[in-house]
Amino acid sequence: MVQKDLQTEPESLDRVDGRPKVTGTATYSAEYAVGNLAHAVLITSTIAKGRIKNINAKAAEESPGVLAVISHLNSPGVPGYPPAKQPAEPAPVGTAFRVFYDELICFNGQPVAMVVAETLEQANHAASLITIGYEIATHQTDFEANLSKSAVALSVQRSKNSPFQDYGRGNPEAFDAAEVKIEATYTIPTQHHQPMEPHAVIAVWEGEDKLTVYDKNQGVKSAQGNLAQAFKLARENVKVNAQFIGGAFGSGIRVWPHTVAAVLAAKKLKRPVKLVLGRELMFTSVGYRPYTVQKIAIGASKNGILTAMNHEGTGQTSAYEEHLERTILATRAMYACPNVFTKYRLLNLDVNTPTWMRGPGDATGMFALESALDEMAFALHIDPLEFRLQNHADTDPERNLPWSAKSLKECYQLGAEKFSWKNRLPAPRSMQKDGMLVGYGMASSLYGFHRHPSKARAVFSRKGSVVVQSATMDIGPGTGTAMTRIASKILGVSPGKIRFDLGDSSLPDAPGQNGSSTIPSVGSAVHVACEALKTKLLKLASEIPGLNLQPDQMTIKNGRIFNLTDASGGISLSDVLKYHNLEQVEVTEESKSGAERDQYSMYSFGCHFIEVHVSPLTGEVRVKRVVTCADVGKIINYKTARSQSIGGIAGGIGMALMEASVMDHRFGRYITNDFASYHIPVYADVRQIDVIYVDKPDVHVNPIGSKGLGEIAIVGVAAAIANAVFHATGKRVRDLPITVEKLI
Repeated sequence: MVQKDLQTEPESLDRVDGRPKVTGTATYSAEYAVGNLAHAVLITSTIAKGRIKNINAKAAEESPGVLAVISHLNSPGVPGYPPAKQPAEPAPVGTAFRVFYDELICFNGQPVAMVVAETLEQANHAASLITIGYEIATHQTDFEANLSKSAVALSVQRSKNSPFQDYGRGNPEAFDAAEVKIEATYTIPTQHHQPMEPHAVIAVWEGEDKLTVYDKNQGVKSAQGNLAQAFKLARENVKVNAQFIGGAFGSGIRVWPHTVAAVLAAKKLKRPVKLVLGRELMFTSVGYRPYTVQKIAIGASKNGILTAMNHEGTGQTSAYEEHLERTILATRAMYACPNVFTKYRLLNLDVNTPTWMRGPGDATGMFALESALDEMAFALHIDPLEFRLQNHADTDPERNLPWSAKSLKECYQLGAEKFSWKNRLPAPRSMQKDGMLVGYGMASSLYGFHRHPSKARAVFSRKGSVVVQSATMDIGPGTGTAMTRIASKILGVSPGKIRFDLGDSSLPDAPGQNGSSTIPSVGSAVHVACEALKTKLLKLASEIPGLNLQPDQMTIKNGRIFNLTDASGGISLSDVLKYHNLEQVEVTEESKSGAERDQYSMYSFGCHFIEVHVSPLTGEVRVKRVVTCADVGKIINYKTARSQSIGGIAGGIGMALMEASVMDHRFGRYITNDFASYHIPVYADVRQIDVIYVDKPDVHVNPIGSKGLGEIAIVGVAAAIANAVFHATGKRVRDLPITVEKLI
């Protein structure tokens, strides 16, 4: 990856967890040293719908080292599940999948049995000996073939206040009356997260009513609650640990069936059990970005003012559970348009349930919206950037509220200047270099602001060190580094003397790492906790005879307290504790939203400028250059923020050019089930990326003025690439990924 004009920030921290990760001392969920550990392997269904007629496990049970073969026939049961019906009946829509519950098959790849043995090799061998008979029912897995069966989600029908209700403002007939109109359908296939680390769990029962789980999970507190409810345990008797996570991108947001299965096995055998998903099971066990079809109709005046936008989205979900995404919501708020109408539908199929994947809903919806905006700009003979500027929303057109802060125009300006957008020739196929067609494309980006109640504990010890704790997570963005930076700046203590503890459900309450909410939520809690600790330390110092200073007359720098007007001398924080005969000073504080949510509309904004080269002979597309600019409030730590943006661009390249999970609908089975068949970007696919931030605190959103970055980094990238490909080739690809056969 060639990086030019790298911005530097002297105060940026290197990753505080970098050394344990690169030296291999970081412990991931499958790596904990637990005594008397047994190993589990899942057997999954080979049909997409029907019933299990029989399970022949005798050979497996008699195989060396096998401790148990567990299925619905002998499962000890999950206490939180209702009693199984006989004969079994499909669960009402909205019911999460219940592992080893009954003989019904809901999707291909469903866990139907599990072998537990002394070693992994013994478990794998025994699993190969099990035969299962099925009663096959007709399944439906083809999204396009069943699109007409989509409907308003049942959960939406029950809630008048759901954001997924049909929405409209203005005149429904405005599109028909528009001077210039475009209509198009955009398709995003099923896409899977595929982090480097597969999902894994170790379950340990420490007595009849105490459970410890080491799980690859993005929310240890929510997992703690879910497992406590499932196994009818006191919440405080369940401990979930996920200190290190090797990427997740949304796949770890919920407790999946394999985790419950491992807990069941450990309970049955009364010994710890480890279960690691093979790569092929990552396609059927932990969700995916749902297959989505969108229809967009845009009307505008001849001088480039939007007059109407109609956006209909249909997403895929399972037959047993509803998963809704923000697909059509951005269209309501992104641009100043008086007449906007949106609809969202779900299509229930015989597949496993989708889940949130980086930029959920908005990455999908903004691909369609920003592609359609580009198509309209072309129809109007207006520069795509100029068209967006003409229709910039100065206030939120959906909620009729002012933005808490919005510097999108500045993003456009900074990005365009860095990219040299002015050099773009407007006509498709008008730019070439080294025999390749050159295309310039751009797209806007937005993502909603989320802040959840969060707590943090801050402890200063007499030895001069600080420990800050919160039950948040780090799936890769550098959470510990950002929190260390916040604590260091407030307390005036060197980052090297600060430790941030996370990933443990016994720590103070915090939300899971999702929705770009960690910095706004947990960062705010760390801020207020460290401010409270600072106040406490200064008050203790003011009580020392001879200093003759009040707390508001003092400051802390490099672990010492000084007079605000005299930086000489001072007293160390350690000496303050020694004087009071204290080993440590501790505070725990909570931070949460207030009335500002009703007074302002809160979003992160940004834009991407992308150059592609396309072979006129083979149709091969290469992303050669990217400039991305984001308005996400105050940047806490530039190095890790920049890495977030680069990761989002890489994900967007995969979304646009490579990623598609292909299913053989004869069997309802994915045929892309490894890295050889499911393609994601590699080093050579991610070239020059310039990252720019407006870096202005949003004073209305939280005490630190910072908003989410992780999702906005990918939102709009696929559209910018598609727009660049159109500019290079004159061919508009509306169904992702953009592959060579669609261009030649």
